[in-house]
Amino acid sequence: MYRPPFTISADAINLIAEISAQIERYAIRMEQNDALLLRKVNRIKTIHSSLAIEGNNLSENEVADIIDGKTVIAPLSEIQEVRNALRAYEAYPTLDAFSSKDLLKTHGLMMESLSDDAGHFRKGGVGVFSDKGLIHMAPPANRVPILIEDLFQWLNSSTDHLLIRSSVFHYEFEFIHPFSDGNGRLGRLWQSLILGKLHPVFEHLPIENMVYNNQQEYYSAIAQSTQRADSGIFIDFMLREILNALKRKQSNLIVGTNDGTNDGTNDNLDIIILNSIRDNKNITLDELALRTNKSRRTIVRVVSRLQKGNKLRRIGSSRNGYWMVVDGD
Repeated sequence: MYRPPFTISADAINLIAEISAQIERYAIRMEQNDALLLRKVNRIKTIHSSLAIEGNNLSENEVADIIDGKTVIAPLSEIQEVRNALRAYEAYPTLDAFSSKDLLKTHGLMMESLSDDAGHFRKGGVGVFSDKGLIHMAPPANRVPILIEDLFQWLNSSTDHLLIRSSVFHYEFEFIHPFSDGNGRLGRLWQSLILGKLHPVFEHLPIENMVYNNQQEYYSAIAQSTQRADSGIFIDFMLREILNALKRKQSNLIVGTNDGTNDGTNDNLDIIILNSIRDNKNITLDELALRTNKSRRTIVRVVSRLQKGNKLRRIGSSRNGYWMVVDGD
């Protein structure tokens, strides 16, 4: 039986132990009063992150508006990408992470009206390119069905920890590049789906967000693993990102409600804003308002206070710059 080439490092073993301890803490976090709102915020952030990686230019607020059925002025293809992604993520509870048929079904949902072969493996060659040229030439199209079935057979029969299996699957899936389009967004979703079999919290701690905030390191880990013909480097990268996300998300309280009440303290709001910026240094004030369920005016006031208190800095212009949390906070 086929076994993907990978090495489990000492770091990976330690990371698995740390992640296992953090999972239960995050599960408790997801049982708090604001959990329903937090899940909605996470879903919006997930869809935005996954599509932004692929070049979709819609903001988090625009993604939220589309999900809420509001009119957004944007290219139809980008709006369709959001609608498709929402359908795919809504299907999450019904999907079998160990089924190649469900993989094809989900690709059909993701790429409907965007690709002529939605729900089908590619029929031609495909490569991954950067501004420097070809990075990776995927296996021939006639090999794709066999390679995918081999990968799923290994996924089903392997006794390796699900944290390892999900990362290996993610890497191998991107290496095979089984579809003409949509490989990135589907590969990230599928790792989250596999991790959901380890613990349900992973439905609300998606891989997409981690990759969006660390795209350079993500692609570098894939490239290095490919060079070594061993996905161990990618495994270590993903495990570190999962652990870091679990630690950060525990303190991301969502305070306040639409009726103007405030269920948290100023300290809680400070924590949310600082952690949100740690997650995404390019986050906008509007996106912070959405994440915290606060008015833009409130966010401007709190951000200004954090800057005056030397807890937060703006690097560059308001339009093209980014945020930096001052060390020690």
